[in-house]
Amino acid sequence: MAYRPTAKTEARRAAQHKQLLEAAIRLVSQGGFAALTIQAVAQEAGIATGTVYKYFKDKASLCAEVFKLCTIKEVEQVRSATHDTNQTNLKDRLCYSIRVFAERAIQGRRLAYALIAEPVDALVDAERLIYRKAYADIWQGLIEEGMASGECPQQIASVSAAALVGVVAESLVGPLAMAEDDRLAIEKDQLIGAIQDFCWRAISQAK
Repeated sequence: MAYRPTAKTEARRAAQHKQLLEAAIRLVSQGGFAALTIQAVAQEAGIATGTVYKYFKDKASLCAEVFKLCTIKEVEQVRSATHDTNQTNLKDRLCYSIRVFAERAIQGRRLAYALIAEPVDALVDAERLIYRKAYADIWQGLIEEGMASGECPQQIASVSAAALVGVVAESLVGPLAMAEDDRLAIEKDQLIGAIQDFCWRAISQAK
């Protein structure tokens, strides 16, 4: 008879899997993906190294899962920001979503840099492309609404949205690469305001 795991066994495995991912996220938040090794995760979680391999076949697959878990949360924050009821027009909704993205990134610089720009394994890089597309889809929807309402001119919304993702991400790479205790070259609100202004001009003055 084939072995069938009990509910208790499944619950224990789920709890251990969660424990390993939480340990991995702490490591990435402190030292980026470069700090994430199977041995380091095992030590951080207080679990034998061999046990980690029961859940992740190698470092690349572990990094990819950490990336997905962290980025899903950030994408949902941006998505929610575009539907905030306090933002009543296209400009406010776009700018607020950019502020949410940027403020969360600056607050957790090391993790954000790892998610946005740190050189990574090809498996993680593939996931990064998927989630850049997820952000672009959110802003594409906003631009399409703006074209329909007359708040912005007609344009290829998918191209404009992809460009916004690039602008926001690249504008933050430098500040995110700084140590947590280093002061930003320009004040946070000035930085975010400059990004917001550029992005709004880009879609509102398109020909």
